[in-house]
Amino acid sequence: MSWVAPKIMGVVNTTPDSFSDGGQFLELEQAIAHAKLLVSQGATIIDVGGESTRPGAERVSLEQEQSRVIPVIEAIKQELDVEVSVDTMNSETARLAVLAGADYVNDVSGGLADRAMFSSIAALECKYILGHWRGHSNVMDQLTGYQDIAKDVVAELSEQVAVAVAAGIDRTRIVVDPGLGFAKNIEENWELVARLDELKNLGLPILVGASRKRFLAAALDQENPAGVANGRRDVATAVLTALLLQRGLWGVRVHNVELTADTIAIVKKLKESL
Repeated sequence: MSWVAPKIMGVVNTTPDSFSDGGQFLELEQAIAHAKLLVSQGATIIDVGGESTRPGAERVSLEQEQSRVIPVIEAIKQELDVEVSVDTMNSETARLAVLAGADYVNDVSGGLADRAMFSSIAALECKYILGHWRGHSNVMDQLTGYQDIAKDVVAELSEQVAVAVAAGIDRTRIVVDPGLGFAKNIEENWELVARLDELKNLGLPILVGASRKRFLAAALDQENPAGVANGRRDVATAVLTALLLQRGLWGVRVHNVELTADTIAIVKKLKESL
């Protein structure tokens, strides 16, 4: 059986406060130009977000989130031949985004932030990315602590998948995300990454979003991870991606698409040469 390269989900944050690119793509023209660049570099999905989920981030109103993401999604679908994902925890934003053309709803909360999410998704025809999550950004760092990180994450994801299916979402529409960086400390993130194979027990496609996150920066500079620039974080992301591609991932969510595409090309060539 030939190796299947993962989908590359390129990030377009229309927010002023995202942890690595906040404020860069607030204007519609900037967001569309960036989406075009990501597609030219190899992105197969563009993930559009209007609310930051970095640690400590403040919530935004539904109106503000929707005014940020809906015009961008509409414009991308009009101008580019690419799948689009909306990064939202809100059921109404998800519904409007899908009506605007979004192919995926990327819900980092896995249905926990908005109890109406599953019924909204059930009524739509999009794919649903269900992330592992324990609480909003302002409290998630206090919600760490696991008996067994991999088993606990699999169990909690499995529970939410069961609720989603019971609400009418077919399993074939669901992708799971282990939620790296969400309610997990640095050591827990690394242990989860090392045991990512255990997520295969769910029998669902797996999306990983490690790009530029704090646990990667901490491996490069334990004393001052916040001081690690995006360029170094991108290299660390690419190295981790190359290693994780041995696991058969469905997709990777990244900021630096070009470096990720290059990484996948090298891994693909190596596998073809075996």
